[in-house]
Amino acid sequence: MSTDETSRFVRLQVELVVEVSDPGDLTGAALAHIAGDDFMPDEERGHAESSVRADGAEALAYLIDPADLVKGVPGVELAQASWSSEGIDDYDPDSAEWDLEDDGEDESDGEEAGSPARV
Repeated sequence: MSTDETSRFVRLQVELVVEVSDPGDLTGAALAHIAGDDFMPDEERGHAESSVRADGAEALAYLIDPADLVKGVPGVELAQASWSSEGIDDYDPDSAEWDLEDDGEDESDGEEAGSPARV
């Protein structure tokens, strides 16, 4: 396939499961991030602070920016990004249900997928 026939746009899907080892540190970092955002309106700031105090997943969402994944990558400009986070109570790293390697998609179309990593 020539360059003229391929899309200039690529959807990069990333799924992470993280363990929050210190909820207090996470909440504190999110609150500091919100406090340091000079462009956030006061009404939104109050709502954001309340959300991160109530939910660690919200705190994490305020600290993670998917634009950082491609910042500085030569030849790439971010076109659109969205992200969300949610708490999961039933996570079992040994369960096939949580196996990130098998996402049910067929890679036989010639596209390469990145290798999942456990850290």
